[in-house]
Amino acid sequence: MRVVARRREGYAHDVEIEGGHSLLTDEPESVGGTNTGPSPTRLLATSLAACTAITVEMYADRKGWDVGGLQVDVETSFEGPVPTSFDVTVHLPSDLDEGQIEKLLVIASKCPVHKALTGDTTVTISEAAESGT
Repeated sequence: MRVVARRREGYAHDVEIEGGHSLLTDEPESVGGTNTGPSPTRLLATSLAACTAITVEMYADRKGWDVGGLQVDVETSFEGPVPTSFDVTVHLPSDLDEGQIEKLLVIASKCPVHKALTGDTTVTISEAAESGT
């Protein structure tokens, strides 16, 4: 999968995601951006919330459990611009039993974004010089 960020102006970037999706990301005005889109760190928290919700819903669907209008909240703490913690709250329907709730909370921690944030994900940085043409 490939994602490409192209500078629009200032800190605003158009981001193209393989599969035909795109979004705009920027920084808040407080750090010099124009706040025309969410910052990359806010997108990280967004990814965690969405991934957790989808992972729980997929598991519940396979088990035939109704999770209704499932909601996942992510509260993010920062040290400067760097996220230092993500507190995830999964709002489940009250008619699930304790065993179902316990299993769904275990499954929530197995979403791919959670695994990437807490595991040994490798990130490499390389340079490609711009051509003169």
